Amino acid sequence: MNDGCDEVEDIWARLKPKEPLPSQCCGSGCRPCIFDTYQKELEKWTKAKARGDPSLLIGNNKPKNELVPVSTDAFSSFQLQAVEFLTEDTHLYRFKVPSGCGLVLQLGQHLVLRGVVDGLELQRAYTPITQVNADCCCEFLIKLYKDGLMSQYIRTWKPGDFMEWRGPFGGFPYKANKYGQLLLIASGTGIAPMIPLLQAITEDEDDETFVKLVGCFRNYKSIYMKDFLQEQSHFWNVSTYFVLSKEESLENLPWSYRDKTHLGRLDLELINALLKACHKPPYTIICGSVEFNNDVLKLLRRAGLDEDSCFMF
Repeated sequence: MNDGCDEVEDIWARLKPKEPLPSQCCGSGCRPCIFDTYQKELEKWTKAKARGDPSLLIGNNKPKNELVPVSTDAFSSFQLQAVEFLTEDTHLYRFKVPSGCGLVLQLGQHLVLRGVVDGLELQRAYTPITQVNADCCCEFLIKLYKDGLMSQYIRTWKPGDFMEWRGPFGGFPYKANKYGQLLLIASGTGIAPMIPLLQAITEDEDDETFVKLVGCFRNYKSIYMKDFLQEQSHFWNVSTYFVLSKEESLENLPWSYRDKTHLGRLDLELINALLKACHKPPYTIICGSVEFNNDVLKLLRRAGLDEDSCFMF
């Protein structure tokens, strides 16, 4: 008599959501976080078990023949279409959005990638460089680190493989002509959220916002998306500037870069010069490592910009 009850309990035990490990949190402040999602799934499981109805665990409210957004609560499988080599450690990964889904991005939003390395589940946040209205594909600029766990997983990718993503999260609430001047300061792959923002401004004929993009890289070879940035700098309201920390001489650079490149690192003198070169008092957007963001924010404050004039990804 108890065998049937034990079997039912075993089925419900297998259906019960597993509590995430700390390594599964990407640490980017996503809402909902994976732990929030776990609590929601646990509540759903508890109600379904109390009613003895496993079908309550499956929800599908998708209207017929209508795109639905990729979920922030559950992971969706994106198929890798192509990998483009950019530098020795950074590539551009192009994914196809799941059939019947729409990405529904806002400027600067990121997605969370789930991967498994040696049985350990990991989650990391990456910002698409895709235009916000490109709902059928999604591109990511990803740097691979020698000892990075997620990098180990990404190195195994081949076109045709499927990877799991959820989101989007975060973003920058930009509106055309809200700011007279934007100063975008990015380090390395921190340039990712700046790319769709630049595209949105230059593709809107009614947007007259001035943009100065400052890209901080090790050397000329490590500058990402050179063709795109050169193309954007041809617009009347966009200028680009580069800070190269390890480049030895301006003579190593193409002529078109020499007059808009600083050799060394960002310092107060350079920040003051960049602010002075802006057409109007700027609203500054910063994206890089935590250390980079904090250092730039300190320099901007010393230069006289208040905290309300800055946004950090």
